[in-house]
Amino acid sequence: MTKIVDLLVRRDGYTHEEFADRWQGDHSELAKDLPGLQRYVTSVPTDPERAAYDGVLELYFEDMDALSDAFDSDLAETVQADAAEFIDLEAGPRLIVEETVQLDERDD
Repeated sequence: MTKIVDLLVRRDGYTHEEFADRWQGDHSELAKDLPGLQRYVTSVPTDPERAAYDGVLELYFEDMDALSDAFDSDLAETVQADAAEFIDLEAGPRLIVEETVQLDERDD
């Protein structure tokens, strides 16, 4: 499983609450339809005033080919343009990782 992990910072002019509402609302409705996307997780800090980032994004794909295909799609252009309106795309780090689950109690 290949996963993108982004640590997100909101653009100037947005409160944390406005950022979270937009990200987990209208933007998520667009992004969840990326081709090949298998899992889509958004996380916001429980204490945003003390957090260095406004959110953590996790996008799961079968492999790097599926990830590349998704980001080469027309929908990805729309998703990226929408994100650029409320996320400072250059501010937070991005990791592309191979996930290895060591424990998942949900499997029981």
